[in-house]
Amino acid sequence: MLALLTENPLIFAVVLVALVISLSVHEFAHAWVSDKLGDPTARYMGRVTLNPKAHIDPLGMLLLVVAGFGWGKPVPFNPLNLKYPKRDSALIALAGPASNFILAIVTAIILNFVNVNSLVGGALYLLVFYNLLLGVFNLMPFHPLDGFKIVGGLLPNNLALQWYQMQPYGIIILVAFIFTNSFQKIVLPIVDILTKMLGVTA
Repeated sequence: MLALLTENPLIFAVVLVALVISLSVHEFAHAWVSDKLGDPTARYMGRVTLNPKAHIDPLGMLLLVVAGFGWGKPVPFNPLNLKYPKRDSALIALAGPASNFILAIVTAIILNFVNVNSLVGGALYLLVFYNLLLGVFNLMPFHPLDGFKIVGGLLPNNLALQWYQMQPYGIIILVAFIFTNSFQKIVLPIVDILTKMLGVTA
């Protein structure tokens, strides 16, 4: 991927735009749902916006371009402002991946009317791919990914307390997941299946 991007600046620009859109939509969804559920923290910090400047983390973006995984700036929220903290925290977490899946589906529908071999078609294909990639990756149940909070919200209170006790070890598990090829063996095949289900081919 990196070699291809450095050889063709146009492809690099298209990939970058696709990533910026995908990450911005993801983080905006977290902020918007958090605000709707009663916590104004994200709104006060200017995060309820699609403006990429509010959401892009340079290192997370670089890794997403080079390695296929990355992140945006985390959207903060205060559980004390939520009516049902455990459930609502899970809904806020789910909003990010859900927004990526929705954007992928809408883009795939549009792509049916565009030549995939054209520049526009290629850009739309990348938008589908990266949104599916972000959606699936963030559903992995490791802190700090969204899947960790989603699982916590689904568990009964006693099990949820035990689940959240694993939070300090999340980053270690996540790093191991990425660098033991589990990412390639689990996330990418799921993305491939979803891409085919949407009728999208490169």
